[in-house]
Amino acid sequence: MPDAARLYALRCEYAPNPLGIAVARPRLSWKLQADRRGARQTAYQILVATSLDALRADRADLWDSGKVASDQSLHVEYAGTPLGSSQRAWWRVRVWDENDVVSPDSELAWWETGLLARSDWRAEWIGGALVGGPRTSVPAPYLRKTFGVEPTNPIAAARLYVTALGLYEFRINGRKVGEDFLTPGWTDYNKRVQYQVYDVTDLLQPGENALGAVLGDGWYCGNVEWRGRQLYGDRPKLLAQLHLTHADGATTVVVSDGSWTTAYGPVLEADLLMGEAYDARLEMPGWDTPDFDADAHGWRPVQTFAAPGMEIEAEAQTAAETGVKTAMELSAMRGPTVRATQEITPVAPPKEIAKWPLPDYLFDLGQNMVGRVRLKVKGPRGTTVVLRFGEMLKPNGTLYTENLRTALQTDHYTLRGDEAGEVWEPRFTFHGFRYVQVAGYPGKPEPDAITGVVLHSDTPPTGTFACSDPLLNQLQSNIDWGQRGNFVDVPTDCPQRDERLGWTGDAQVFIRTAAFNRDVAAFFNKWQQDLADAQSEAGAYPPIAPNTNVVGADGGPAWADAGIICPWTIYLCYGDTRLLAEHYDGMKRFVQFLVETKPDGPPFPHRRGGWSGFGDWLSINAETPTDLIGVAFLAHSARLLARIADVLQKPEDAARYNGLADEVKQAFANRYLTPAGLLAASTQTACVLALHFDLIPPGSRPQVVQTLVSDIGKRGTRLSTGFVGSPYLAHVLSENGQLATAYALLHQTQWPSWLYAVTQGATTIWERWDGWTEDKGFQDAGMNSFNHYAYGAIGDWLYARVAGIDLDPDRPAYKHVVMRPRPGGKLTSARATLDSMYGPIVSDWKLEDGAFVWNVAIPPNATATVWVPTHDPASVRENGQPVAGASGVDFLREEDGAAVYALASGTYQFTAQLPLPSPS
Repeated sequence: MPDAARLYALRCEYAPNPLGIAVARPRLSWKLQADRRGARQTAYQILVATSLDALRADRADLWDSGKVASDQSLHVEYAGTPLGSSQRAWWRVRVWDENDVVSPDSELAWWETGLLARSDWRAEWIGGALVGGPRTSVPAPYLRKTFGVEPTNPIAAARLYVTALGLYEFRINGRKVGEDFLTPGWTDYNKRVQYQVYDVTDLLQPGENALGAVLGDGWYCGNVEWRGRQLYGDRPKLLAQLHLTHADGATTVVVSDGSWTTAYGPVLEADLLMGEAYDARLEMPGWDTPDFDADAHGWRPVQTFAAPGMEIEAEAQTAAETGVKTAMELSAMRGPTVRATQEITPVAPPKEIAKWPLPDYLFDLGQNMVGRVRLKVKGPRGTTVVLRFGEMLKPNGTLYTENLRTALQTDHYTLRGDEAGEVWEPRFTFHGFRYVQVAGYPGKPEPDAITGVVLHSDTPPTGTFACSDPLLNQLQSNIDWGQRGNFVDVPTDCPQRDERLGWTGDAQVFIRTAAFNRDVAAFFNKWQQDLADAQSEAGAYPPIAPNTNVVGADGGPAWADAGIICPWTIYLCYGDTRLLAEHYDGMKRFVQFLVETKPDGPPFPHRRGGWSGFGDWLSINAETPTDLIGVAFLAHSARLLARIADVLQKPEDAARYNGLADEVKQAFANRYLTPAGLLAASTQTACVLALHFDLIPPGSRPQVVQTLVSDIGKRGTRLSTGFVGSPYLAHVLSENGQLATAYALLHQTQWPSWLYAVTQGATTIWERWDGWTEDKGFQDAGMNSFNHYAYGAIGDWLYARVAGIDLDPDRPAYKHVVMRPRPGGKLTSARATLDSMYGPIVSDWKLEDGAFVWNVAIPPNATATVWVPTHDPASVRENGQPVAGASGVDFLREEDGAAVYALASGTYQFTAQLPLPSPS
């Protein structure tokens, strides 16, 4: 009898042991590990208990699912006793495999709820007295409170529920709470703010305890985009509540209220865009400890503020029934927090730049990154060190900062004069940079004077891609670094200039690549709520979310469509049906908005007041008509909405939206396709959209494909597509018999191309194909980011077509893997891995001695269809033996230059003879 499967990676709402969730019926997931082929789950049993001891004794006093005959191991909804606020549930699972052998019990896991009712919140909003202006900031307020714990009744458990309008760093007894930064993150504060929950039991002590917090301006009242400060409010505010459970079972709640005191200290400025200024001479040692004498140091009572109409999400129905309109909801975290994930040291000693009276020093970290630096310095008291950040250098070797626009990206540190030296790291800012120019440094800095600290939302890596071409490997690195640097609580467009907004167009073109590189399910669950909060009453989705109203309420074609494309993609990659259901009504309103705002006649989404949107943004000498893009995306969104309706078992809606998509498809052909089968607009993007969205009759496809290929050839095997067309370009070529052209574009090193920036030393993706060129230098500084992830969408093609890892939309989350590598171009090998919701998937191929050698891994509880590229199916071997006798392998058919097989889970090695051209 084969060994039983082992269970691992237990998750609740995508997270291991989540603290403070507000989901009434959380979803539970797990993975199977087995060393044999064909391992799969046929049944499961989940036990949920109120205590660890009860679960260990098999007393499932909250829920015992019983033995459920099912292969479902993702998103199993909890169906037990409803939990109250601050309640922990312990759970474990066992499964039965294909031989009806039961697994050992899984590891023990848990989840804990947050504060589920408005009445659970007793705290008041508190803050300092100083208020800045639209262009001027004020020092960061420090807040503190002390309280006692009877030594005879010690603390058994403690939870901190905390948030801010602005940013906060919370401290208890001299220690920072948690490993998160830039909390509570960015939302539309007019509608919601998130709170975090921390287990702080180990930070408390018998006797006197001290709570402390420092507040930064953040997105709430600091600089956002290019319009200045105070978009949402005038100053930062704190809301905190500490729940103590004592050894005897009694509870104590310590809240933020008027009993707290405040002072201003060394943080003189704390702005995300401008930077942070810190004067160490103003430090207050021990301010966050019980022994600190606040009165002696002039601390004053805090100011309290009226609650800005908060409403817990769970009470939304009550609010609707009573007619009480709330201005802002207090929401539990849905996505990951921002964390420091890596440190980078300079690649060379600092370069000295002659200036009077002291030289500047330029540090090169070797990688364009996002985060901050740790400064190590020793010098006289009162010396101020200025840190200026940039992504590129000018031809004269100095820092290029013109592309920052109004963002200063400058930090200041004033020394206290410690003879042992000083180390400083800012709290409330982040920068996009590779280079750091340091002014005012006392003496000559050592290389370790600067350390880069990488910040981004905590999205664990899930995918890897590598191949025989070093340039493509660097491109993949650039794509991932661009993703990390721009996924800072929201999917921003850039991390350096005065923008850093959640552009919807960038997010939707890149989301498929993002889901290969990293686990972004929870990240996009949170952002989809931001997008829902930003949707207009008419149904329009804006171009940015959270929406600052700087660019309007209607994002226009390809931008607004993120409201449908993004949740659909998360469903495909993670099987998240609930995300579709939560936002289904909003998606319907959006499509209805498109239909209602078209002019009379054919369904062309005209938008009231004329066409809006950004067209094929940053295309190269190829203007695709905005109305064509609009019609194409209306058809695409309608078709996706029909598929979503099918998933949600709404057949009438599915029929209606399929009918709309068919109507738009016919209108597209009538308006843009000539009788000869040519598109009236023959840009590469027009051809790509028409082909990829299936908007033209089958008989006209060859002509449109030829138009596309001809245009590429006329441009010297170069693309002209912008943000809208580029994500689909290589897919359209490889799926329409033009694999060689797709590879030629991929390997192209002259601009415009994916590899041009790589050849110029780029370590992230550029905003523009021509951000810098040999003949013209830097592009327009007004819009020239060197860390912009949109063109990194080619990563999807690298994983899915070059390496060959794809999915079946009818069995999402890689329940059924579609493996079809497409060798070509200069490549002699490619390898990709993906840690899917079911476990690791591997596709690792190479060309060796005239043969195609392919190692494949399919996780337990999943299956696959694999396409072995060969023109001679009889030559296919599995593990050196004829494939006909291989366990777990069934021949399906020969198709399109490949032998197609069905695979059970397991690891395999295929070999086949290929009449491939020699790599050039």
